[in-house]
Amino acid sequence: MRKRAVITGASGMIGVALAQECVAAGEEVLAICHRGSPKNEALRKLSGVEVLETDLDEYINLAGKHWEKKCDTFYHLAWAGTTGSARNDMALQTENIRFTLDAVTLAESMGCRTFVGSGSQAEYGRHQETLRPRTPVFPETGYGMAKLCAGQMSRYSCEQKGIRHIWARVLSVYGPYGSQDMITVALQKLMRGEHVSFTAGEQVWDYLYSEDAARALRLMAEKGVSGKTYVLGSGQARSLKEYLEVMHKVVCDRLGQEGCKAGTVGIGELPYDVSQVMCLDGDIEELEKDTGFFPGVRFEEGIISLLDQMILVGAGGMVEGGKCETR
Repeated sequence: MRKRAVITGASGMIGVALAQECVAAGEEVLAICHRGSPKNEALRKLSGVEVLETDLDEYINLAGKHWEKKCDTFYHLAWAGTTGSARNDMALQTENIRFTLDAVTLAESMGCRTFVGSGSQAEYGRHQETLRPRTPVFPETGYGMAKLCAGQMSRYSCEQKGIRHIWARVLSVYGPYGSQDMITVALQKLMRGEHVSFTAGEQVWDYLYSEDAARALRLMAEKGVSGKTYVLGSGQARSLKEYLEVMHKVVCDRLGQEGCKAGTVGIGELPYDVSQVMCLDGDIEELEKDTGFFPGVRFEEGIISLLDQMILVGAGGMVEGGKCETR
């Protein structure tokens, strides 16, 4: 029988890529999505994907349902309050811990043997050295604190239920279906010919293309060691300034072919935030050793692919007839 994967938060950037990855690997997918989200339509177009619209607080009720189709792997990506002031809404972030434990209960009711949870670099807090699975954790935001607690408590709950547990601390992922992340917003503005201001760009960052992130998560489920936490990144960090230069060049080259002019980048025009994370460099050696994962998409290639898809669907900018239009 075909394997069946469950993905919560499936309409997000990593979720869509993971659904595509699982289908390509021959698995059926049950995509659990936020009710009423327009982003759910991208999943409905995928063959082999069943969409179930519900909200986080309903997971525990779903656990009482009789599931005729048993599932194998449960990927928990859903999380409320990931941006802005909501990251320090302690009541909301505490609810996310409960929802993660509800997800474990739901996974058990579906017959899942493996639970893969999506953690965050925010669990580490600020460090000046390369981040590893055993790097000390000192989260500074409610979001990071809740992610850390959710990872630890879901691990214990899975152990009690006899379910394999793997936690992935995601550094920075970019790709199609992004919304408020720096790369997506910057590309949209550059495509519209706008000026984009940044800090001096000295931050050392690790970016991973969503397609690679999805493959890493599937390999964790298949070959990862139960009870482990893995750093999910490319293992090849650069300064933010270098990333911006690559993005600007790609947009200039692509729009130049259509007779359009890209926007401009202002490096050093903004001050650093008082809580600015300056080092987000990940060591993925343990992930590579346990699962055989290696990044397949270079940043330059990923930006070209993302930009072409944004142009194709009109996300932020559209090139038509030698002129640039926004839609």
